[in-house]
Order: sequence, then C-alpha cells, then structure tokens
Amino acid sequence: MNTELNEIISPENLVYKKPELMNEVPMHYCPGCSHGVVHKLIGEVIEEMGMEEKTVGVSPVGCAVFAYRYLDIDWQEAAHGRAPAVATAIKRLWPDRLVFTYQGDGDLACIGTAETIHALNRGENIVIIFINNAIYGMTGGQMAPTTLLGQKTATCPYGRDAALHGYPLKITEIAAQLEGTCYVTRQSVETVAAIRSTKRAIRKAFEASMAGKGSSLVEVVSTCNSGWKLSPIKANEWMKEHMFPFYPKGDLKDTLTGE
Repeated sequence: MNTELNEIISPENLVYKKPELMNEVPMHYCPGCSHGVVHKLIGEVIEEMGMEEKTVGVSPVGCAVFAYRYLDIDWQEAAHGRAPAVATAIKRLWPDRLVFTYQGDGDLACIGTAETIHALNRGENIVIIFINNAIYGMTGGQMAPTTLLGQKTATCPYGRDAALHGYPLKITEIAAQLEGTCYVTRQSVETVAAIRSTKRAIRKAFEASMAGKGSSLVEVVSTCNSGWKLSPIKANEWMKEHMFPFYPKGDLKDTLTGE
C-alpha cells in the first residue's frame, strides 16, 4: 500500500500543486473574490520563469494592499494611485528585475490616472495588472470610474447616470493607443478556460517586460460579490451579462506577435 501511495505522489505523476510562492496564510478577501485566483496565476508564472528572487511587486491602496502577505516575493507599498510611478523607479534602478504593479480600478483609473497613462506612454518596462470589478471594493462599494451605466453603488444608489456622473472609463482602450505600450489585453478568471488564457497573458506581459519591449497592461474583468450584493455565482453571471459586453475580452494591442 505504501509503495502504491509513493508512486501516486511521486513528482512525475504530479498533476497540480499550489505555487511554492503562495504563503500558508488565510486570505482576507471575500469568498468568491477574483483576487485569489489572479494571485495564484502570478505566483505560477514567476516560478515557471525562474524569477522568484528577482521579482518586485508594487501594491497601492485597495483590496490587494496586503498582497505581500500571500506571495513570497519582494513587495513595495505605494501611495494610492502611485504604483506605476514607484514601479518606474524600481525598474530603472534595477533593470534586471521583473517589476509589476497590482491595482484595482479605483486606484488605477481614478486616483492614479495620470501616473498610469504617463508610465505607459513612456514605455516603461513594467507590467500593470489591472483588476476591474467596476466598484470601490475596499471602502464600502462606492462608484468607480469603471462603474457601468445604470449600475447601483453606495454613491449612486439609483444607478449611474451619464448626465450626473459621466460615462464609464475604458482606460485599457486608452492604453492601447499609447506609443509606449507593447501588449494590452483584457481577460477574466471565471472559468478554467478563462483562467488559462489569463495566465498566458500574464506570462507574455512578464516576458515582454524582461525583454525591454515596453509597457504591458493586463486587465482582468472581475467580480465584487460583496459590493455588488450578489452571491459569487450570481456575480459571475452578472459579469458575463453586463461587464463583458461593455468590456470585451481579448488582446487590444500586441506588437510582440511574430517575434
């Protein structure tokens, strides 16, 4: 029996394991949150690239402000919205490092709009991971720049009204128009197929960064079931029905294909 068990658990028979970079600590995210899946993908890609000792993540204010607890890499905290500016400094001082930011839509598309656009336009060799759940998740479910028209939040309880609140901001489309970006994509993590696609996108962006090709932005359309007041399953259904039509998935810019 022990011999059979040892054969089953031998390395060549391994089907899946948690990334070594993932710490053995409970996550503070709400059940059903997309953050945990994206953290796992980042950890897997870093390990597969052999960059465990040469990766620096930059985490600003937001739900993922405690990301350093979960991924055992070097981290730098940043002021709200300023992660791309901090990442720029780190990458310029340590060009051999893999440097990425991990930002939500309120942080990236509102408080840090200027830092985001200018870092991408300069073509800094960094990667921005952009979690878009169309709401300020950490601070109570307020309207974000990416909140959809008609979507209800704590600060637009009757639904977002274009005449009063303006239109949702498609900052990923803006990023695709900038000269400094080499790879801009929009993904999600609600199914196995979507998760695998997102992992490939993260890997491609990280490799482009290390090759000095310019800036990459990987948007992950996500859920916030707590902020949306839905169950995890219902939140995924709502995302597919409402978010995907307005934020269509796929590569918006890819200057790396064929290289």
